[in-house]
Amino acid sequence: MKEALNTDYQISHEIGHGRFGVVYRCYSTVSGDSFACKSIDKRLLSDPTDLECLQKEPKILHILGGNPNVIQIHRLYEDDNYLHMIIDLCDSPDLFDRISNRSSPFSEPEAANIFTPMISSISYCHRLGIAHRDIKPDNILFDINGNLKLADFGSAEWFGMNEHRSMSGIVGTPYYVAPEVLAGREYNEKVDVWSAGVILYIMLAGVPPFYGDSPAETFAAVLRGNLRFPTRIFRSVSPEAKDLLRKMLCKDVSRRLSADQVLRHPWVVNGGETRSMADLT
Repeated sequence: MKEALNTDYQISHEIGHGRFGVVYRCYSTVSGDSFACKSIDKRLLSDPTDLECLQKEPKILHILGGNPNVIQIHRLYEDDNYLHMIIDLCDSPDLFDRISNRSSPFSEPEAANIFTPMISSISYCHRLGIAHRDIKPDNILFDINGNLKLADFGSAEWFGMNEHRSMSGIVGTPYYVAPEVLAGREYNEKVDVWSAGVILYIMLAGVPPFYGDSPAETFAAVLRGNLRFPTRIFRSVSPEAKDLLRKMLCKDVSRRLSADQVLRHPWVVNGGETRSMADLT
């Protein structure tokens, strides 16, 4: 299988790596177009759960194919030791880097310019019965043209388009994981809405809404879910933005907005431009 990969693509330099694999820049030997090759060493996957995630991700990416804001899988190569996925090349700084490299929070229009395609991609996944379950800035990528791409579906789960089966299992990342996940309860796709709300809060405030000095303290803060808008930080943030955050970072899942409802919220519809609070009623 390695021979077929090397026939179809010229593998270039490393552009990223994770626990089990490396991402390389590569070029199609036919078209010359640039892609990324995510190579995973299956010999490092001793946990059955990790092996399951490895097999699940390419299947989910095939289901989600065609959306401009979801990373696309183009080819798949597998042998006894490795799995190689040819995916979209996203070599611009990811959202984590964009947030980290700023000296001040995003303006509301700047935040909306990123948030809108992000929540649109999440809504698309949910309509096809797939929950991402690890929405965080590191998984919000951008291609060379600045197009946002939701990536890394290793923790994603199929919950069904009609029956909407509940999910279980503690997955996700401190700061961004929803409280019902940490509580060990069954949950639904709205965990992604919570995580997206945390990202929006961070973009507008420059700090996370729930945090502690250790992962355990952060988890405890998430479980409390005591959402606050410190005056010093949120003085210039509009009531519309705070209204959206309250409805996304809502511990009561039945009252938390769905991704589709977030897309219809006035703050999103108006691109982060402030309007009268009367529009929210």
